[in-house]
Amino acid sequence: MSSKASSIKSVTLLTIIAETVLKDPIVKLLKNHEVSGYTINQVQGEGSHGRRLGDIAGYNTNIEIKTLVSLEISDAILESIKDYQGNHAILAFRQNVETLA
Repeated sequence: MSSKASSIKSVTLLTIIAETVLKDPIVKLLKNHEVSGYTINQVQGEGSHGRRLGDIAGYNTNIEIKTLVSLEISDAILESIKDYQGNHAILAFRQNVETLA
């Protein structure tokens, strides 16, 4: 196997799209699971909870949080964010990806 192939590893890309008011609790959740890094973007869209245009800062806005974690950590985070589903617009999904080690 070449040295290029050995520098690639499989991980889980966890994507969470949620109301902006959930930013701090979700970041705290990630840190509690010792996630070493994440990316947050303001996003717009439309779905079962209506349109999220993000036209007024902090009102009717969504964020997208992405992080690379192990499958086990993604399981724990997905279980934890279930608590937000009844009261907030939140969607989470994961994908198997490959990254440079």
